[in-house]
Amino acid sequence: MIFVTVGTQLPFDRLIRAVDGWCGQRRVEAFAQIAESGPQGYVPSWMAWQNFLSPEEFNQKFAGADLVIAHAGMGSIISALVAGKPVVIMPRRVALNEHRNDHQMATAEKFRNRPGVYVAMDEAELPTVVESALLGLGGERQQLAQYASPLLIETVRKFILYGTMNENAS
Repeated sequence: MIFVTVGTQLPFDRLIRAVDGWCGQRRVEAFAQIAESGPQGYVPSWMAWQNFLSPEEFNQKFAGADLVIAHAGMGSIISALVAGKPVVIMPRRVALNEHRNDHQMATAEKFRNRPGVYVAMDEAELPTVVESALLGLGGERQQLAQYASPLLIETVRKFILYGTMNENAS
């Protein structure tokens, strides 16, 4: 099953329309969390969907997914990496009134070469990128640890402790 999420803040009709069209051609099982669109918002025809999911429903859909397709939001990317799920991301664009700035374009570029992350910069690239991700499903996956390493935590703790002490000494 493919799970599509656009986050909870804004709809992303361009992504939903592209995935829905691809699903219609491939006849695959997909479920989309599409957020609340305005009166002109796109309503999927080929995949099941809801505007919003409870955290429990979201976690259940996410856990059952073979592939996640999402906007290029850090929450979606990190959740997929921690779960060891391959993720296809497509950034929102400010020029298309999909977001307040183009930080998702930078995020997509930064993750472009990360194993398990597949980047489609626009809806024209999306079908090919989804197909590549599906072909790689049986391959090796890198799972991101849910928490920072104990060494990193201790290093940050020491930095905060000693940095604060040094500031007070001056």
